[in-house]
Amino acid sequence: MRAWTVDSPTGGMHLSEVPAPTLQGGGVLVEVISAHLPAYTKTVVTGTRGGLNVPLVLGPSCVGRVSAVAPDVFHVTPGDIVLDTALLDAGDGDEILIGWVGLGGSGRGSERTDRMRTVWRHGVFAEQALCAKETLVALPGAADHPEPARLSFLPWLCIAASGLHTAGPLAGRDVAVIGATGQLGGAAVLVALAEGTATVTAVGRNERALHRLAQLGPRVRTHRLTGDRAADAAGIGPVDVALDALGATPTADATMAAYDSLRVGGTLVLVGGVRQDLTIPYGDLMHRRLSVRGSWMSDDRTVRTVWNLVRSGLLDLSAVELLTVGLDDPAGALDLAEHTTGLGFVALVP
Repeated sequence: MRAWTVDSPTGGMHLSEVPAPTLQGGGVLVEVISAHLPAYTKTVVTGTRGGLNVPLVLGPSCVGRVSAVAPDVFHVTPGDIVLDTALLDAGDGDEILIGWVGLGGSGRGSERTDRMRTVWRHGVFAEQALCAKETLVALPGAADHPEPARLSFLPWLCIAASGLHTAGPLAGRDVAVIGATGQLGGAAVLVALAEGTATVTAVGRNERALHRLAQLGPRVRTHRLTGDRAADAAGIGPVDVALDALGATPTADATMAAYDSLRVGGTLVLVGGVRQDLTIPYGDLMHRRLSVRGSWMSDDRTVRTVWNLVRSGLLDLSAVELLTVGLDDPAGALDLAEHTTGLGFVALVP
């Protein structure tokens, strides 16, 4: 079969002919329908986002059609449309993302995660994939979706939803999304609206992307970051929940502005890629009874919740601009993904 492979830590991604996967215990063979190509994939394949277990077929998640299941797989059957989350959890903080960078728990890995990444090495940027049964969630009714390529945005919606859910029910509350002009932040805005928030404040620097988010409806407010912590806090809040979906930033000022914007009893959720330490004032956190929560990836329950929002029409995927690519030009696909942000994403349709 054809696949996108990475053969060395900094050697880039290539179109290759590789053996089609064969079934093994605990595994499920899927025909890949579509796979989201994250905007930062180019940095992954050049080795600046962590180590890949090369050589491998790249790709963290997809929507696919089950073609065969191992004898010990019971929750999906051939013909099912499934979401592969790529998250394999062995417990006690040992988690990996199959075919991708990133480790759960401490993030340092262990002898067990090394073994996990050896047994389950290959991802889904290919015509077919062998997936661990634990990473698959069935999507009832997905076979009838008019644009199946759009469903590959589900993992990002689920990551955003998991973060928002750590703050409790969202209905009737005021929520801010910091980094809303990125793909994860845009996903968080859509989830927050679908779950009945009173308002969603979309926060970012890209004016064009903010304007597009404002078109989602009257419950959406926008704030363009100024770099002044006090001014940004005033523009963001007051809110009950602030979700930080920012990528790498030179300072933590925007995240701390989100913290400052919280009402008494509010929650700051960290789900992005900020690489800065946060200086949280002890007395302020205590007296305002605030919470700071971390969230990484999502679980099966959240996948089902988000899928039901999509299936019911409460979360309309047509709000997201879909760009599709095939396997033929991996370099062009990486460039396209790198320049796609906000309510837009690139889907690989093999």
